[in-house]
Amino acid sequence: MKQCRTADIDYFVVRSKSRRTADIVVERDGQIFVRLPERLPDHAVEQIIEQKRVWIYKSLAEWRDLNSARVLREFRSGEGFLYLGSSYRLSLVPDQEEPIVLKDGRFRLRRKLAEKGVATARQAFRDFYTEKGSERLVRRAAYFADKVGVQVKQVEVKELGFRWGSCSFDGSVRFHWKTMMAPPKIIDYIVVHELCHLHRREHDAAFWNEVDKVMPDFAERKTWLRENGAGLDL
Repeated sequence: MKQCRTADIDYFVVRSKSRRTADIVVERDGQIFVRLPERLPDHAVEQIIEQKRVWIYKSLAEWRDLNSARVLREFRSGEGFLYLGSSYRLSLVPDQEEPIVLKDGRFRLRRKLAEKGVATARQAFRDFYTEKGSERLVRRAAYFADKVGVQVKQVEVKELGFRWGSCSFDGSVRFHWKTMMAPPKIIDYIVVHELCHLHRREHDAAFWNEVDKVMPDFAERKTWLRENGAGLDL
């Protein structure tokens, strides 16, 4: 990966032997990635940027608008935290064996963890989402694998930065722990999206056709994730 700049646009160039076409992605952190076939010459990159300049400006403006509503939650009693699309109030409890549990419509966090600071409390939530995700996402990946027509070797839930998921052609699929904050139908869209990448690496017409075969209303789910994804955070 190489960082580049042309005029007023900073971007990263990522080359891949398996990629057949070039595309541009604006990630959830606002970084721009130009993904290219390995043998495409360097001078072609600037041409691609110029051709997509208006689209890049529009995408960055949209990204700023969406992220202006991002809310960082405080780890105190009464604060709301998301799980499977629903918000649950937080209670800090003095005596509890587990670091955090969801019980009787509330997240119950061991008070001592909150007193240690934001990083410790946030890690308890991350561990909760990772554990629940490891259960749910394995099941949903197995359910949709037959429909997509792929074999899943391994499912992992982990920190993926600004990606909801990633996959390898050997059948390994990874999902961000933040996925578990989304409604179930959005989680299913993320799962199908990644499984379809086992067929097609690029986001071209053939890829979206694969998604459409399994999930005809994918565009609605995709739009929801684009508009609300910034709110799925701690």
